[in-house]
Amino acid sequence: MIIDSHAHVVIPTESYRYMAELIASRANPATRPQLSDESVRASGEAIIKIMDSVGTDIQFLSPRPYMQMHSVKPAKVSALWTAHMNDLVHRTVEMFPARFRAVAGLPQYRDSSPVNCLDELKFRVKEQGFIGCLLNPDPTEGDGAPPPGLGDEFWYPLYEVLCELDIPALIHSAGSCQPRESYTLKFINEESIAITSLLSSRVFERFPNLKLIVPHGGGAIPYHMGRFRAWAVRAGKSFDEQLRQLHFDTTTYDKLALELLFKTVGADRVLFATEKPGTGSARDPETGLDFDDLKPVIENIDFLTEEDRHNVFECNCTRLYSRFRKD
Repeated sequence: MIIDSHAHVVIPTESYRYMAELIASRANPATRPQLSDESVRASGEAIIKIMDSVGTDIQFLSPRPYMQMHSVKPAKVSALWTAHMNDLVHRTVEMFPARFRAVAGLPQYRDSSPVNCLDELKFRVKEQGFIGCLLNPDPTEGDGAPPPGLGDEFWYPLYEVLCELDIPALIHSAGSCQPRESYTLKFINEESIAITSLLSSRVFERFPNLKLIVPHGGGAIPYHMGRFRAWAVRAGKSFDEQLRQLHFDTTTYDKLALELLFKTVGADRVLFATEKPGTGSARDPETGLDFDDLKPVIENIDFLTEEDRHNVFECNCTRLYSRFRKD
């Protein structure tokens, strides 16, 4: 089974109308969001067509991160939009239960405590069967001072609930308000900061069962291991051992980067993921395949064993996502 653990919903036209209404009305929309079964079905079928073309059996769907609007004032914008996106994810999974699983967005807002996200998360997991969530380390989206790093006690209320529900969080930033920082660069920067903040903290001593996934190959960290190893040795620690407290995914879109990731963290810590359709959905002129068509790339990494590939494509994911069910 090929499980794509990191993907986002295709947003129907009705949802874009609701987004515009939310922003224009400052979270006082004139009407409730309208989302027809036909629109949900069309969006789901568009994703399934892509999945079938690259041999993906199941995708984990979540809201599209750069559209989460975590920095848009007032906080109610994010709350209403997140609920709408989670509804879309839920309805898509209900409509195509053999092909999708649901990962929740959180109604984060700037530097507010994640406590305001807990009711939404519990509802989606306990009542609707969501199996994980997204976690944005900087919901200011670069428009102001960010909240403390993920190693800070600021995030502990969320970590407590993640452990209580036994679900992973995918560390994924949203948009960027900085003209010098595209959202792709924002992802890489925030993922790198998240790793260093977590591994220099006591988070995993306080929450030994916490499950955190750093997507996009772990940001810049695997590429600069020598610097972080030296930094850790001075503190009497092994950075390599610390890094294995985290999990990673394959959304790097480059064979050399993936080889480095596997060699650095181990194939047992990496989940197959494509984020397809998304940034990587462009044709590579050298291979004739889309950059995010990663299954053949991983199949052609010669030092991976068949067991490694099986774990990357399926078992690492099903072990980590304990609420995942095949049926």
